[in-house]
Amino acid sequence: MKVYHSNNFKIGRKIVFDNEPYIIDSSEFVKPGKGQAFVRLKLRKFSTQQLIEKTFKSTDVLEQANVTEHTAFYLYNDGNFWFFIKNHTFEELLVEKKIIGSNKKWLLEQDQCSIILWNDQVISVEPNTFVKLEVINTTKFHKNNNVNNSTKLVELSTGAIVKVPIFIQIGEFIKIDTRSGEYVSRTK
Repeated sequence: MKVYHSNNFKIGRKIVFDNEPYIIDSSEFVKPGKGQAFVRLKLRKFSTQQLIEKTFKSTDVLEQANVTEHTAFYLYNDGNFWFFIKNHTFEELLVEKKIIGSNKKWLLEQDQCSIILWNDQVISVEPNTFVKLEVINTTKFHKNNNVNNSTKLVELSTGAIVKVPIFIQIGEFIKIDTRSGEYVSRTK
């Protein structure tokens, strides 16, 4: 298996740490006035998106993770398993509910998404960065002291609850940023 030396700990590299696949979010080489140089990394775990910070000596090496990303379409779910089909090979993938996690609120049938595999096992499902969802329910608006920042809660077609401006009505489609879960704009 390929390994990375500390001088090759670059942002975006996929590595194995504590027998789990991670991606390097940031890398900082530090050469103190006294003592050995080291590298400070921020690592994001693929399966949970948890961010950790670790320090490595300049002599340390990390194993490259055999992580692949595939584009797939979400087909349906039966409550416990979610079914996807790869775009190019038409291979069907079965994904457990726990792997989908909170991303289920951004997936509609026939939506395209990214499937992350590690050693041929699905470890993460990532929806598109922006999704278009229908508002199916809304709460009553309670006027705030600040009129320019008035929002209300709405329920979307996937069951997600999002804060939106007060002018959004039931039946409208809105654009949501799946990374933050925030309203972006109205769409048609």
